Amino acid sequence: MPETASPATDDAHLTVRGFWAALPPAGRWLLSTTAISTLGRGMTLPFTAIYMHEVRGVPLSVTGLLMGLIAGVAVVVTAPVGVITDRLGARPVVIAGLLAQVLGALVMAFATTVTGLTVAVVLLGISFGVGWPAFNAMIASIVEGRLRTQYFGINFALVNLGIGIGGVVSGFLADVSRPGTFSAIFVVDAVCVLVPVALLLGPLRAVAGRPVPAAEGEGGTGYLAILRRPAVLWLTALTFLSSFVGYGQMEAGFPAFARQVSEVSTRTIGFAFAANTAVIVLMQFLVLRRIDGRRRTRVFLGLVVLWALAWALLGATGLVAGTLAAAAGVIVFHVFFGLGETLLQPTVPAIVNDLASDHDRGRYNAVSGMAFQVGAITAPVAAGWLLDRRLAGVFVAVLLVCLALVAALALALERQISPEVNGVRQR
Repeated sequence: MPETASPATDDAHLTVRGFWAALPPAGRWLLSTTAISTLGRGMTLPFTAIYMHEVRGVPLSVTGLLMGLIAGVAVVVTAPVGVITDRLGARPVVIAGLLAQVLGALVMAFATTVTGLTVAVVLLGISFGVGWPAFNAMIASIVEGRLRTQYFGINFALVNLGIGIGGVVSGFLADVSRPGTFSAIFVVDAVCVLVPVALLLGPLRAVAGRPVPAAEGEGGTGYLAILRRPAVLWLTALTFLSSFVGYGQMEAGFPAFARQVSEVSTRTIGFAFAANTAVIVLMQFLVLRRIDGRRRTRVFLGLVVLWALAWALLGATGLVAGTLAAAAGVIVFHVFFGLGETLLQPTVPAIVNDLASDHDRGRYNAVSGMAFQVGAITAPVAAGWLLDRRLAGVFVAVLLVCLALVAALALALERQISPEVNGVRQR
């Protein structure tokens, strides 16, 4: 059974102090280290491709394949990870994924050949494939109900805080003329990841272990049986399209559009990402208070509106390319996009884990994770194909159509899930 707060503290969750007080000890431990553990990831995220190409001399075409291999490996391992999580428990699987990330970062730090870099990205891909289903399942075993929704949101804000600070720090440290600076930031990444490893091997060694055996008729849920549930089908499609329109475009579609169509500087793009991080960190808890007790599917419609405004605004910057107005539009794009993210993270993971039971939680999260990763893989391909042919207007139109489909899927999902799963509080 999850560690949960008592009903007497239920209404206290709407303040930071009340939320922290309501968390069980395991939740406090995990949340207190989130920003630290993601600091190193933030240091390496903006510079991995630059490191491969400009420091290690790998051709751009090969660098692109290596970066794509990370996501490809993650997709391959996600399904078996879901099954293993349900059999062994989330904690040992999370530890294995974290250790893969540590090894991947260390190999990346000192690899000088394509073979060495390939080993590094495969290890990183394994860690990312493990991360979604196992970590979300572990969180769901610790907190539930309203507290679970808030935890996913606050954790997301702290992840962004760590990544944002890491990116700023590495921006001052990394120097392509000094390869040692890049090795250093990958080593720091490995050290930061060891923090949650130590936590899970020490104070949290009893958390999210092997699940209690299922009663007759409760266990053995396979992926096909899960996918036959209409709610899961709608939710999987919604997750894929949300990733395709959102996160999947952040590393390719948005920067390419901003540079080629909006004609803004790389510095402006950097400011835009900084604005995104600031919005998430500053607004996430306020948003959580506003959406508490509301239907999660209706909250998701708010995301659709915000992201539609964001992409429409970015498309409009092409009409004033190269101007201050275009630069302002690119930055404001990420303000709207960040606000939408604060609505996404507390809703989809919470619905997934409220649909699942303790005996198949890993597989439910794996299905969601695979949908997200496939969206993240296909989005850059579509963006590159359209923008390379100077079809900027078509690119924006495709994203807006996808967002309309996301809205329709959210409403369809609402008809398939109970009010409790949809986040409505029972009085």
